[in-house]
Amino acid sequence: MMKKIIKRTIDNSLPDLGDDMNIILKRIYSARGIVSNAELERSLAKLLPYDSLKGIQQAVDIIVEAITGSKKILIVADFDCDGATSCAVAMRGLHSLGAEDVSYLVPNRFEYGYGLTPEIVEVAADSQPDVLITVDNGISSIAGVDRAKELGMKVVVTDHHLQGDELPMADAIVNPNQNGDEFKSKNLAGVGVIFYVLMAVRARLREQKWFELRKMEVPNLACLLDLVALGTVADLVPLDSNNRILVEQGLRRIRGGHACAGIDALLEISKRRLDRVVASDMGFAIGPRLNAAGRLDDMSVGIECLLSDSPEQARSLAIKLDSLNQERKTIETGMRDQAFAILEKIQEQTSLSNTPVALCLYDKTWHQGVIGILASRVKERFNRPVIIFAEGLDGEIKGSARSIQGVHIRDVLDAVATRHPGLINKFGGHAMAAGLSIKKVMFDEFESAFREEVSRKVSKEDLQDCIYTDGELGGEYLTLELADLLRQSGPWGQGFPEPAFEGNFIVLQQRIVGERHLKMLLQPYDSDIQLDAIAFNAVDNACPVKGDKIIMTYSMDVNEFRGNISLQLMVTYIKIHSR
Repeated sequence: MMKKIIKRTIDNSLPDLGDDMNIILKRIYSARGIVSNAELERSLAKLLPYDSLKGIQQAVDIIVEAITGSKKILIVADFDCDGATSCAVAMRGLHSLGAEDVSYLVPNRFEYGYGLTPEIVEVAADSQPDVLITVDNGISSIAGVDRAKELGMKVVVTDHHLQGDELPMADAIVNPNQNGDEFKSKNLAGVGVIFYVLMAVRARLREQKWFELRKMEVPNLACLLDLVALGTVADLVPLDSNNRILVEQGLRRIRGGHACAGIDALLEISKRRLDRVVASDMGFAIGPRLNAAGRLDDMSVGIECLLSDSPEQARSLAIKLDSLNQERKTIETGMRDQAFAILEKIQEQTSLSNTPVALCLYDKTWHQGVIGILASRVKERFNRPVIIFAEGLDGEIKGSARSIQGVHIRDVLDAVATRHPGLINKFGGHAMAAGLSIKKVMFDEFESAFREEVSRKVSKEDLQDCIYTDGELGGEYLTLELADLLRQSGPWGQGFPEPAFEGNFIVLQQRIVGERHLKMLLQPYDSDIQLDAIAFNAVDNACPVKGDKIIMTYSMDVNEFRGNISLQLMVTYIKIHSR
């Protein structure tokens, strides 16, 4: 699909960020709405206080009573990376605060599905917990919370997903996205929410002289920030100023050799250097390996890796996670090729402008744990809201949705459910991603209703796939020094995108590596320098050949290979200009 390249605008009225700041970096920050150096502050002292989180004092009351009363606490986690890190933060944090009996339970997605369902509460009841704490789930678990209360458990919900019309009858709910919450950042991941809860619990215990009476050191909860950084980046929540502090502080701990054994092992197995870790390594190296456990097997493998204090055990678990991730890649490739073939047939029958405004695909052979990744791949290729369905249980199919800018996918599903009662069994999620289940026999009816609702909300401009860049760089700026500066000036991620550029180049050499990736040697139009570049999964598109003149978008990366450090351009889009 042809993409439109748009240069990010810079507000010339923005205050000066300092004469000593690199001019390119200043331009990049300005384009991201930075109005003062204060917004670039990354010290823990600048974190938003926990006091304004609605429900946090009620949650603290329950958790402190459980800790001081030696009561049994059970953590119920989600089965993705945010859920795994949230669980590890809760387990490690509560133990450090003096809790004596803490355990966890993570549902298997294939048996129990997402969240605190009544069925998973029955499993939880076997261990007879006094207090049940959800992490990264629970805000939509009406029936599950009711069942837990019937069984005599106190329930604390910690979550960050959007609430529905009804809230569960939990003893406490901490979620910055619940109605009436005044916490200034609505972008905390689940792991960020439970970290904030633990900070508030520590403050209360300190007031009660709990640590002094037990002759305990007051725990330094900053030791959990490596896990907070991982979960925050992997869950693709916007990196507002508060999240950037959490992520940067976690990255500093990892670079300084203070990460948990599991993160060290996962970085090693991913061939990443600890002392040069950046946010993208969390999202592209560690996150997928952890997520593979929840997608294909059991997320407790990932959680145990993050909880391990033994380098040997952590490495063994990391190797298993890496193997699961390789298996996931193989499954994903087959599903992607199949889905693209179906959609290309649709495009052959219609012009691109008539391609449906939303795409729904279902195949009974598709793996339920991989449909979210497939939905992302289809969305990236066709720039349409996408729902991919796989076989569920008892006549249901389960869907994973991904959206485009301008279309709030959870609101779309809510509108479909309102206009067509009974069509969706359950749903939940965010603006850009959601999950749902429907009856298999209603697929065609749902597809029609989904497309109709998207068409109400989408504009022609929304359907134009756009790539935003920070403009062109002259040859004098295409240096290893600038690449290293940009690498250190993040953390970059969702909502605070990594610097990207556009430019015209001549292809001097090219070859395919790893079956799907395009390696090139390029020369800018306006310079005699030669630059290495790589475009991942480029074989899915038309590839340039030697001598082609191309327009492309890219980011700058510091490449390390056999002890050599060099500049490498990471290509995101190529348009062949002339041959």
